[in-house]
Amino acid sequence: MKENFKEDPRFEQCNKETWVMVILLVLNILWWYGFAYGLGSKSPSEYGFILGLPGWFFWSCVMGWVVFSFAAYYAVKIYFKDIPLDDGGQSQAGQGVKK
Repeated sequence: MKENFKEDPRFEQCNKETWVMVILLVLNILWWYGFAYGLGSKSPSEYGFILGLPGWFFWSCVMGWVVFSFAAYYAVKIYFKDIPLDDGGQSQAGQGVKK
């Protein structure tokens, strides 16, 4: 059975898309952690405020959401491809079924 096995070429594209999103996730976490704990580690009396929000919150949460929303949008436009979800007759499970 192993000699007849051929990996679906769509898996390569799916793996690439997954790694792009994992990298964005890690970058988002680093962004959030860096700004939240970098700017937020001071005494609250020393906080700077942007639009009425503490600077650490504004940069880590508000701007993080904006930056990584655009980053995800462009990652999808650049790296993702529209691939068919049907197997195109390659599946062996449905060989006895007529359409």
